[in-house]
Amino acid sequence: MEAGQASPEVMQTEDSMHAMMLNKVGGALEWTELADREPGPNQIRAKVGACGVCRTDLHVVDGELAHPQVPIIPGHEIVGRIDALGADVEGLQLGERVGIPWLGHTCGVCPFCTAHRENLCDQPLFTGYTRDGGFATATIADARFAFPLGESGTDESIAPLLCAGLIGWRSLTIAGDGKNLGLYGFGAAAHILAQVAKWQGRSVFAFTRPGDLATQAFARSLGASWTGGSDETPPQALDAAIIFAPIGDLVPSALRAVRKGGRVVCAGIHMSDIPAFPYRLLWEERQLLSVANLTRQDGVDFLRLAPQIGIVTRTTRYRLQEANQALADLRAGRFEGAAVLVP
Repeated sequence: MEAGQASPEVMQTEDSMHAMMLNKVGGALEWTELADREPGPNQIRAKVGACGVCRTDLHVVDGELAHPQVPIIPGHEIVGRIDALGADVEGLQLGERVGIPWLGHTCGVCPFCTAHRENLCDQPLFTGYTRDGGFATATIADARFAFPLGESGTDESIAPLLCAGLIGWRSLTIAGDGKNLGLYGFGAAAHILAQVAKWQGRSVFAFTRPGDLATQAFARSLGASWTGGSDETPPQALDAAIIFAPIGDLVPSALRAVRKGGRVVCAGIHMSDIPAFPYRLLWEERQLLSVANLTRQDGVDFLRLAPQIGIVTRTTRYRLQEANQALADLRAGRFEGAAVLVP
């Protein structure tokens, strides 16, 4: 530590941490012991209580996102308690429970940041992708990108809200106020968003893998008005559709399903190539939009509403050491809802 630098405020802690580390893109995560890390200015250290496993983590591990920092600790749906505060941290306290999301830092000075569009920052850092994340017993985070969570709900139940919930919320906002909402891909994000949409008085149309009757039944249990395969036509035109599955072939299908003036929102950070489709599908002022990341205001708005909505997350728990199995099960679609790692 340099002379004159304020030492971080620290609770009693052990001298080391453990993490599931990605050392090679496309490889398995490796159980790794690391020295405890100290937070720098405007940073916190949090002991991880739970970390959700997101499809974006798969994209990082599988090399579908360009230029990840390697080695890297994945994970960006983090719930933890602050056990060390760096210099100049304001508004957070030792022992406080916080949520740490995908967007981990922005420059604050680029045209997008100054226009309140920090989700499009020119020099961002992303948790679990370009800065270490939460597949670990502890993590360092920018204090300005950590959300106070209060004490309601368990760490495990809240973790999926930090990305699946937040990206779903931003996607829903962009989709507009239409009553009939289609959700393509009924996984972690859609099972949260279906509950939000029902709370708002919308009708949810859930599209799953063709023939996936179990997931369709799960969607109906959460209030979906109609369920079917992604190759089916809903019984009435949709006002908007949100695509969570990373499958470009779904874009023309969703455009066929929405009414004139309807919107199709691509919610994933990665998607396979979109096939050519006739202009007729886009005509009549249908809109094709994408969602990129989130803003801190998205987090504030959604996390304030979540307790009022009464969102119940369906989670499958894995030990931290079982992160590779959790990723494999997510890739294969072996569970409903969200996977969560618990150290």
